[in-house]
Amino acid sequence: MKNNSSLTDHDLIQRLKAGDESAFKVVFDLWFKKLYHFSFRYLKNREYAEEVVQETMLQLWLTRGKLDESYPISPYLFTITRRLSLNSLRQIATSKSASERHFADLKDAVNTTEEAVSLAELKRITEEALVLMPKQQQQVYRMSRNEGLSLDEIADVLGILKNTVKKHLSEALKAIRKHFTVRYYLFFLVLFSFWKR
Repeated sequence: MKNNSSLTDHDLIQRLKAGDESAFKVVFDLWFKKLYHFSFRYLKNREYAEEVVQETMLQLWLTRGKLDESYPISPYLFTITRRLSLNSLRQIATSKSASERHFADLKDAVNTTEEAVSLAELKRITEEALVLMPKQQQQVYRMSRNEGLSLDEIADVLGILKNTVKKHLSEALKAIRKHFTVRYYLFFLVLFSFWKR
């Protein structure tokens, strides 16, 4: 591949449309920080901004066949990032708990990528992430999500502080989102490799 600095948008888009993963990495490396700072201006939250940019890059890969080589790639990336940032703001504003926000995010992810990942696959990946967690963190998550207990109720049952419950739940949600991003990306690359045969 050419040196990154000598690659034009036309070159990158052509390579992306051909399924060149190294071109995707170039775009990721060139634009991740810029898109992150752009999203952060809306969200004022590092974790949410990172999630938005990861989703932007995922959408770029999924829709690469629709890219037009005659147009620069940056407006496309910033448009997706702005839309996802505003969506995230709406979700944050209307969510009543971290758990509700998490599953709204997962639902959006399913809607965006429904042709590649079924809801069953999403649940399986979530379960994969759960079994990797410390026992109490996993227990807090299951009590919140599966049993519908409040933070106060979980704290009473486990005999721990409410703030400790909140911390465990926050860390569990963060771990699940991270695991989902990694597993989905790998899943898609394997699927794409199969299509190329």
